Amino acid sequence: MTESDVVSFCRICNAMCGIVATVDDGRVIRIRGDESHALSRGYTCPKGRALGVMHHHPLRLDHPQAASPADPETGLRSLLATSWDESLDDIAEIVRSVIGESGPDGIGMYLASGSAFDTNGRRAAERFLSKTGSLQKYTATTIDTPCKPLVAELVGGWSGLTPVWDHEHSKLLILFGSNPVVSHGHSNAIPDPVRRLRDFQDAGGRIVVVDPRRTETAALADVHLDVRPGSDAMVLGFLVRALLDEARIDKARIDEVRDRAVGVDELVAAVAPFTLAFAVEHTGLSETQLRELLDDVRSAGRISALSGTGSSMNATANVAEWLLWALHIVTDSYDKPGGMWFNPGYLMQLDSRDWQPSDGRAEPGPASRPELPRRFGEYPCSGLVSEIESGNIRVLFVVGGNPVTALPDRKRTEAALASLDALIVLDVVETETTRFATHVIPVAGQLERGDLTWLLDSYQLSVAAQYTPAVVAPGADRRPVWKVFAELGERLDLDVLPRGFTSDNATDESLFGPILARSRTDVDTVLSSPHGVVESGAVFGWVTERVLPDGKWRIAPFELIAQCDELTGGGPYSPAPESSAEFVFDRLLLLPQRRMRTMNSQLRDVAAPGGRTEMPTIVMSPADAHARGIADGDQAKVESDFGITFGEVAVDEKMQSGSIGMPHGWSAPDVGRLTSADTGIDPLTGMVLQSGLRVSVEKLPN
Repeated sequence: MTESDVVSFCRICNAMCGIVATVDDGRVIRIRGDESHALSRGYTCPKGRALGVMHHHPLRLDHPQAASPADPETGLRSLLATSWDESLDDIAEIVRSVIGESGPDGIGMYLASGSAFDTNGRRAAERFLSKTGSLQKYTATTIDTPCKPLVAELVGGWSGLTPVWDHEHSKLLILFGSNPVVSHGHSNAIPDPVRRLRDFQDAGGRIVVVDPRRTETAALADVHLDVRPGSDAMVLGFLVRALLDEARIDKARIDEVRDRAVGVDELVAAVAPFTLAFAVEHTGLSETQLRELLDDVRSAGRISALSGTGSSMNATANVAEWLLWALHIVTDSYDKPGGMWFNPGYLMQLDSRDWQPSDGRAEPGPASRPELPRRFGEYPCSGLVSEIESGNIRVLFVVGGNPVTALPDRKRTEAALASLDALIVLDVVETETTRFATHVIPVAGQLERGDLTWLLDSYQLSVAAQYTPAVVAPGADRRPVWKVFAELGERLDLDVLPRGFTSDNATDESLFGPILARSRTDVDTVLSSPHGVVESGAVFGWVTERVLPDGKWRIAPFELIAQCDELTGGGPYSPAPESSAEFVFDRLLLLPQRRMRTMNSQLRDVAAPGGRTEMPTIVMSPADAHARGIADGDQAKVESDFGITFGEVAVDEKMQSGSIGMPHGWSAPDVGRLTSADTGIDPLTGMVLQSGLRVSVEKLPN
């Protein structure tokens, strides 16, 4: 037996760090960072280093399984091994029958994070659904990030615009509810985050973190502003108002803003309530803190500012994201050096296309919930369960996701999944969702397939791309996702693969051909560059020239102004300015958290050799815990207006009094049990409110 190294890249988060896998006789024995990788520079996090252990997980799915009828009380099914032909024949017959009886929309698909990093698999899955004629597409986008494509579409004309930090030229980085030291960025990819942030500071850059908790990123920032939860929009509104007031004094300056944006006067009126006194009242920050932040913005000229799940999952998400864009536009920081740029992608070449700006109007929602908005070619996940309950969706494909723990109202979700004619789950390990499946499909994990940095290459800090071969051959009886849908398509006379390809003659690499043929260079250059290929750093101008309606930002969309008016008027989007004392003795505010060693529900029970696992906890401040007689390590009950969950408490002095933190995607504690798919739904995106909920916390008896 001889060890060998295979250069690859990690497909857990947007950073997609370069890795080197050491393989011995087909077994992955070690993962380390690739020191020759231009962006991650030898860095990889505990999640990446655990990929080898995950590959050999005892709960790996090895063979197709089919289920017995569901237990009438629990909804659970017994799974028995079956053959690939039996399984695919059965699924194809069910799909054909349901389409014949109920039409194409009887077939639904949920695509989650596990599918976003599988180039061929994601493309084949989406093409399969499209070829059936179904509109019932649901993705993880509407769970924690829909404010970002919404604002991009309303302000910039296209939902796919993702502002990227100009780390080489900017002088000020402001992070709102974002903790890249742990998350490696939210939409923006920040590989090797600690060293990259320190390099930025060493070059004269300044970092400000606006977050209720003293996060790992806040600990290394120049300034940490411990803002009241849910009040990011108030901080941003204050900044935009102050800068516009100054610009209006100088006609030349306000004319410059009007030269690059329409709706400036409407924006001025919308932010008028965000006075210094208003911001102090609602954010919990002092006048001095807010003035110093404004001075930082003035001094920098152009800025880079990013938001994370701390900002994007609560009721004020849309307004906060819009005012974040407005701040950049007022300071001339978008599509300009020293501010933010828009990565056109090495593979996607967005800057070579001619764009027709969208008007930002939503289509009607699914039949059972027509009031929900359909955007970005998908329905919001808040409508999925009702579509199943109403009988509109009878067959659901789940690709790389765990909706039992991701969706709201756990009990209702489980009942809906159990009622389906067929629940087909394509995954690498057993999950809470596979327990309800009629068909479990074992698919190749990320180390068992070739891949490209395709779907998310426009989130990177450089115009770059990377190809990886399979580190090891698919084990047991696993198949790539693309092959599964190709074979299903062939049984149903649907052309799932590109022209000329079949499930028999296609390979991972051959399917990359059409993608690479449209990239910035020839196929061989990408395939022969094991550490990735970098064309350039930040590029500027293409969004202004090719994407913006008439070359200008639409800085004041009426939908967002309406939500802003409700926020400043004390409407449903306004966080109540309660005092810490009132928080301590009443209910607390639920905040989302990321964890260094897990990714939502992934990697929950594995660790790199010599590493440790990380279990989810209910994080509380010492004051809040003491007030309830709770100590570190105690078991507690968390109750919202919609449900109850249980978990272990971790007392953390970094948590702001009046709030608790919980990671999303787990069974204990389970945020989904505290949420509703019917109440607190954002009308513009259909997002379920999973942050900013009022909850009570009570110690459980020993």
